[in-house]
Amino acid sequence: MKHFDVLIVGGGLAGGSLALALEAMGLNTAVVETLSPRERIQSPAGDRALALARGSIQIFRQLAVWPRVDEHATPITSIHVSDRGHFGKTRLDAEELGVGSFGQVVVARFLETALAELCQEKAIELLCPARVTGLDIQAKWVRITLDQQGSVDQCTARLVVAADGGNSQVRQWVGIGQTVHDYHQSALVGTIKTELPHQGVAFERFTPSGPLAMLPLQRSRCAMIWTRDENDGHRLRALSKSVIEHRLQETFGWRLGHLLVEGNLKSFPLWLIRAQRLFAERVALVGNAAHQLHPVAGQGFNLGLRDVIVLARLLEKQMEQGGDPGAFSVLEKYAKARAPDHNRIIGFSDGLIELFVPSRPPLAMARNLGLMALDHLPPVKRWFARHAMGMAEDSLKH
Repeated sequence: MKHFDVLIVGGGLAGGSLALALEAMGLNTAVVETLSPRERIQSPAGDRALALARGSIQIFRQLAVWPRVDEHATPITSIHVSDRGHFGKTRLDAEELGVGSFGQVVVARFLETALAELCQEKAIELLCPARVTGLDIQAKWVRITLDQQGSVDQCTARLVVAADGGNSQVRQWVGIGQTVHDYHQSALVGTIKTELPHQGVAFERFTPSGPLAMLPLQRSRCAMIWTRDENDGHRLRALSKSVIEHRLQETFGWRLGHLLVEGNLKSFPLWLIRAQRLFAERVALVGNAAHQLHPVAGQGFNLGLRDVIVLARLLEKQMEQGGDPGAFSVLEKYAKARAPDHNRIIGFSDGLIELFVPSRPPLAMARNLGLMALDHLPPVKRWFARHAMGMAEDSLKH
């Protein structure tokens, strides 16, 4: 029976990043992943665009991931926020704030490939394709039952990290509940070819039908995230591509010229989901296993990556002192360290949705005055920009 210091359940972006962070510490680490490398490459989830904050890019540089991704990334040099049908708008320019960009947009598949290649090069043990089918938590370790293509095996680990996504089986097994808020909205996502160059501008346009974000990609393309009422979203998804393009043009306007939909559009329901605790005995939650946010502020993945790096740094300190990586004191510190960041980002994202709910027109004047204030008050603009860059506070010093 194999024994590990840390067993990471989930080999996606969060799990792969954590494996790389722990590898440099000499921890005996393994990753359990249900999808084979071929299945992961072919997964439609790899097509999603990620808006990486500057803080996240710094983390990927530290992990030696960014040099493999940089050529595929598009810098966000400006953020344009507007409210359709109203006078309020603001534009944040990275150059004015003394930075080259607010962050970068990259298609998830490039990041997944870079992480997988690095994990393989560093000989991080990957149990794949495999599923965890049971956990037996003991005083000094966890006994894990694995199903590897019909072959049942067991291993032990001093710490199990749940990086297995929003429907985390590990979280359910250890009895950690969730707080769920249904926005009754759906997001329509896809790639849009633009007639005019986007010039590195990310657009966030609040409309009567819901927020519409356009994130810059390479070759005069944008990643569209269009939030709609859930019923309206289903109806829109069923329309022909030409009708959707017409609706999109009406909603977004002509700042990027004529807009064309490339490939297939996808839709998914939107909830705010938050684990009621970040740990159980010898088990920690990171990424989507801990929280799922509305995409309006583009902060979900960035928040999860900070989970990973804070946990890794706490484990590094513990191992330097010859301690137990699964000790209750370590996991308690992790939860305490992450709470302020979670509360701030989740509150910020959820607050934007409440402020721009289409069915609440009395808020229109207040939010437009807010956008005007943001545009004319440099301290407020800097505060907002630091949120956008994932640098509102140094939540990594733990």
